[in-house]
Amino acid sequence: MTLSGEAIASAVASDFDRQVDWLSHLVSFDSTRGNEEACQDWLSVELAARGYAVDRYTLAEVALEGAPGASPVVDTDYAHAVQVVATHRVERPEGRSLILQGHVDVVPPGAPELWSRPPFQPVVIDGWLHGRGSADMKGGVSAIVFALDALARLGWEPASTLHVQTVTEEECTGNGAVSTILRGYRADAVLIPESMGHRIIRAELGSVWFRLRILGKPGHALADAAPGGHAILAAQDYIAALQALTAAINQGAKDHPWFGTIPNPVKFNPGRIRGGDWLGSVPSWCELDCRLSVLPGQDLGELRDRITACVAECAAGLGTAPPRLDWIGYQADGHVIAPGGAAEAALERAHRGVIGTPLEPVCLTATSDGRIYDHYHGMPTLVYGGIGRGLHAPDEAVDLTSLRQTTEVIARFIADWCGLRERG
Repeated sequence: MTLSGEAIASAVASDFDRQVDWLSHLVSFDSTRGNEEACQDWLSVELAARGYAVDRYTLAEVALEGAPGASPVVDTDYAHAVQVVATHRVERPEGRSLILQGHVDVVPPGAPELWSRPPFQPVVIDGWLHGRGSADMKGGVSAIVFALDALARLGWEPASTLHVQTVTEEECTGNGAVSTILRGYRADAVLIPESMGHRIIRAELGSVWFRLRILGKPGHALADAAPGGHAILAAQDYIAALQALTAAINQGAKDHPWFGTIPNPVKFNPGRIRGGDWLGSVPSWCELDCRLSVLPGQDLGELRDRITACVAECAAGLGTAPPRLDWIGYQADGHVIAPGGAAEAALERAHRGVIGTPLEPVCLTATSDGRIYDHYHGMPTLVYGGIGRGLHAPDEAVDLTSLRQTTEVIARFIADWCGLRERG
């Protein structure tokens, strides 16, 4: 069955005010890492009310260690890391199966003084819905749910198996996405509606997270610290050494087939630092948490070896023992999503029908869950969505016109890829 684009557009538009209200409620949940449970419980109720079979489970229930794409975890209780998979099944599937995936974990808002309004009190201003997670990527989650709602309002449902998955850990490990595969959910294609400005990811960088625990030589603050003995100041030397390593990697990246035209695509970020116990003492310890990008084709083990060698060389220059080095989160390969294929062709048709332009690819200097399905598990994956701003920054917002268009695109894609049948 083929629905007209006009019918889909009308169905989405007629319910869009409700979609905005629904998204506003979703954004109101503070679903930073470790706090996602209430948000996921609300979603599981919402999806069950729509008639889907809901599987609610925690990451503690899944054997993640050693699984392809899984990353190590510290400082996190997975007993409360809730994942939700809502499934639509038919007895005799006629079309192709599909996973529609979105993450509900959000990054911390940071200094509240930098926000124009509270980050978890969403508000619509000049056609933008503001709030932490509105663009990254709760807006995409709403587009999934309301695209299916629009088809249902027209009296149709997918003619094949479809899974709606809301996961956590996208911002730090990817283990939520990994868990869905270990739980048994697979499909002929995967669509992840991240805020990509109506573009599709062609290539993306991976990410390595690590922690240095630097030990100093404590003493009274009035005494001169030995070279390298002030643990917090020594962190500056390690940061400088890792910045130099990053510069060397970027120099080699100038010939990279996907990222060579992007200036300095590999980024090093010392994202968190803590240390010391007493203002009157030279700090005896400092912990430095860092992130370094990974180019597609770059071996993760080799990169970790370069980081280890860089840290050891810096320690030798300071005349101290190397700090303890732990891998604490993302150990994610860079990845290229091969162009072409039936799923991308279907998305191209849906995108052209709504946006009216060719589907543009982008090489992303960040990391998404797309690699989990495509790179590690061989499922054709499309990472595509609408327009957002302020991702990982104050005053994050999603463009509502673009959100409505994204919802239309997803509805068209479902109709094309899965086929449709009349609702029973």
